[in-house]
Amino acid sequence: MGKVTGFMEFERIDEGYAPVAERLKHYKEFVIGLDDTQGKLQAARCMDCGTPFCNNGCPVNNIIPDFNDLVYRNDWKNAFAVLDSTNNFPEFTGRICPAPCEAACVLNINNDAVGIKSIEHAIIDRAWAEGWVAPRPAKIRTGKRVAVVGAGPAGMAAAQQLARAGHDVTLFEKNDRIGGLLRYGIPDFKLEKSHIDRRAEQMQAEGVTIRTGVLVGSMPKDSKVTNWAKENISPAELQEQFDAVLLTGGSEVSRDLPVPGREFDGVHYAMEFLPQQNKINAGDKLKGQIRADGKHVIVIGGGDTGSDCVGTSNRHGAKSVTQFEVMPMPPEEENKPLVWPYWPIKLRSSSSHEEGAQREFAISTKQFDGEKGKVKSLTTVQVEFKDGKLSEVPGTEKQWPADLVLLAMGFTNPLATILEGFGVEKDARGNAKATTEFDDGYATNVPKVFAAGDMRRGQSLVVWAIREGRQAARSVDEFLMGFSDLPR
Repeated sequence: MGKVTGFMEFERIDEGYAPVAERLKHYKEFVIGLDDTQGKLQAARCMDCGTPFCNNGCPVNNIIPDFNDLVYRNDWKNAFAVLDSTNNFPEFTGRICPAPCEAACVLNINNDAVGIKSIEHAIIDRAWAEGWVAPRPAKIRTGKRVAVVGAGPAGMAAAQQLARAGHDVTLFEKNDRIGGLLRYGIPDFKLEKSHIDRRAEQMQAEGVTIRTGVLVGSMPKDSKVTNWAKENISPAELQEQFDAVLLTGGSEVSRDLPVPGREFDGVHYAMEFLPQQNKINAGDKLKGQIRADGKHVIVIGGGDTGSDCVGTSNRHGAKSVTQFEVMPMPPEEENKPLVWPYWPIKLRSSSSHEEGAQREFAISTKQFDGEKGKVKSLTTVQVEFKDGKLSEVPGTEKQWPADLVLLAMGFTNPLATILEGFGVEKDARGNAKATTEFDDGYATNVPKVFAAGDMRRGQSLVVWAIREGRQAARSVDEFLMGFSDLPR
């Protein structure tokens, strides 16, 4: 490394935030990234480990020590080239990935990890500003046609890789814009949608045909999934028209809370609430938007989606925001010798929590109460693990005012109709059943039909989606051509 003693000389430098009072007035990003000097000092902390666990901790296997060294040497263009070789969309991961690479950093054993995510963020933003991110169309076309169904990060990564391999790729998306959960789910204050739009332009310049508003198959009759499709195409048509089909839709069925009073107006899935604000921010007209203005908001679910509901509710002007988590409050610091280099369980507070929210742990909702069909309150009870199962603690029932309840408890599986439409076999969790082994990787039981991303893996991180899209693209390319030069 350029500075072999850097990890002993320099402290970790975290990215900054705009003041809470300022950022609550808008939906734009508010993270203050590292400048060139800060990036160089942070990169200098990388230790040139004999075995860089960060590389393995990163699902796309970013070559982290190499781009850290290049940043330290002020060679940002080559740092971008290294980062771009493994990650199609560093501007996504540099903003919303929780950074498992940092958990695996060797320095993290007894110190603060290298700020890998902030360095990645700085590299890609510099690359866009300098014009280094450019289309890379294939020099030779294969004449093979590939349909990619689902334009989230997995589908986008797969489509881009396949187009660069020379195939004619059509990317289908049921909603009116591409991006999947990045577009309709992740708030704009965490990821402005211009980042998706310019990648769409790059992909089109590389030969990807993007068809939005097209639903492949049908929607379940009782589905609460957002769908702005204007036309339908059958699985049979895709199988007939294309040489290969890659299914990369999301895990879109939200986990429900079937307790008394669930039917009251004002109890909604998070994925009914969040996409509406995304559309409003994009300038769309929307009737009957679910709003939190002046309301007591209860968010049920302690993960990232719940945090996004907290931040959006505060920007609406909620009277109060409370977030429930059924699990016990985790420790503020992990037991590093026990868990390193794996992802640790510890208390994590997001920027949205810092903007104002009451957090309750080890709590379970027993029922919703309302008047004239509208929710007004809910009843909870404290819970504990006892004899290997979650049990209620007697005498801990409590009633909470609640004018808006948002269910953010994760997702169970992809829409069954698309898998059934293709005849794809499902695993025990309702996901597409497909192996990731080298031979026939990501192939389903249906000839020339592949599956990747959350549709195959289950709900996961954006970086896992990109990894699956890239790896599935190689498998599809190998299926079509008998070999592949695409990286896994």
